[in-house]
Amino acid sequence: MYAILDIETTGGKYNEEGITEIAIYRYDGHKVTDQFISLVNPEREIQPFVVNLTGINSNMLKNAPKFYEVAKRIVEITEDCIIVAHNSDFDYRILKTEFRRLGFPFKRKTLCTVELSQQLIPNMESYSLGKLTRALGIPVSDRHRANGDALATVKLFKMLLSKDSDKKIIKQAVKVEQKSKLAPNLKEIIEALPSETGVYYIHDANGDIIYIGKSNNIRKRITQHFTNKNSKSKKIQVNVVAVSYERTGSELVALLKESEEIKANKPMLNRALKRNQFTQGLYSFTDDNGYVNLRIFPIRKNEKPITTFANRKSGISFINKMVETYQLCTKLCGLEKTKSSCFNYGIEECEGACIQKESPEDYNKRVNVVIAKNTYDNKDMAIIDRGRYIDEKSVILIENGVFKGLGFFDLNHQINNREILKSIITPMQNNRDTQHIIQSYMRKNKRLKVIEL
Repeated sequence: MYAILDIETTGGKYNEEGITEIAIYRYDGHKVTDQFISLVNPEREIQPFVVNLTGINSNMLKNAPKFYEVAKRIVEITEDCIIVAHNSDFDYRILKTEFRRLGFPFKRKTLCTVELSQQLIPNMESYSLGKLTRALGIPVSDRHRANGDALATVKLFKMLLSKDSDKKIIKQAVKVEQKSKLAPNLKEIIEALPSETGVYYIHDANGDIIYIGKSNNIRKRITQHFTNKNSKSKKIQVNVVAVSYERTGSELVALLKESEEIKANKPMLNRALKRNQFTQGLYSFTDDNGYVNLRIFPIRKNEKPITTFANRKSGISFINKMVETYQLCTKLCGLEKTKSSCFNYGIEECEGACIQKESPEDYNKRVNVVIAKNTYDNKDMAIIDRGRYIDEKSVILIENGVFKGLGFFDLNHQINNREILKSIITPMQNNRDTQHIIQSYMRKNKRLKVIEL
């Protein structure tokens, strides 16, 4: 027996979605023997793009049953069935998540009509449900609604069954859920974590912090710690009793908090932070002819670099990009050793500073733009990034080139007022690590909002 189904959801973060509509057809291989179709009140916000796609909005779901009210019916209609869906991994995960919220273990074998179609109907232009059914002449009504898509999947599955006459391919494609290899205590820890950006703290039985990290998806990162086989992960798995976390919304805030927290707590499983986090710096000097030269050199103790890089390769990549963007000379940027003109001059991408054809004044203007854009020395500014919630932003304060701290504000704050800005900032340490983190992040995130104070 098969339970052919389709589910519409609220959208949103992984494992935090809710069901808005479900349609299930119980199928014995010849005909439909039972069916269940219902809207579901997800008790959470529906993402705008989902409303546009499905037409299902919150008003439609006010009086719809909640999941716990339809759960028994779903269990009954799928009992002793293989669940069939177009991208069954998604639909099955959503069902399991809803049942897990009720404290009920839901396990079924699954079949994916995407994978079956790829094997039984090869060389199709697309295996999306809409394009595949259109190409095969299968009529679909009410696309992107659970009932319409479930009925289309029933018709598609009938076709696939007829093509696989001895049922060998379909039998091989049935997936049986593997028993989790995670210890029960590790599974409980993971379930309590959000799929959000932030800093996490791994604690041992004494409550001591043994490891601090940051991630754009805390739950996913902790799952990796609990399943990886490397030495650090094994030590974490043996010693962990609890994981606490702090949402940051912004990756930049998470990086800065991680750096400061590791220095303050010195967890036993964190490598010394992060003496090798950046090894190369961008430096400038003026040659005998008055031209400003740029070079990537290993970090020098007594010299302050313009900006820093994790390794020489990323530094050279940056220089190459600046040469292309600002028509700089490869010779004066240390990318080419020659006593005559550089290669770019020969292809008219260098103005001739290498042979003193372009004046130092004209050439240096462009070099100084590169320097100014990639340092915040002597600058007063606020860096605005994502907050922890929809109506919130994070802010990083730099005064006279010194990192002062960070904070969060709601969208109604006038944070270009320096006194208001200072009142919401939590002071933090300024050091070479924070300088590297901020400069590197600004370099990679060109759309970051920066307010000059």
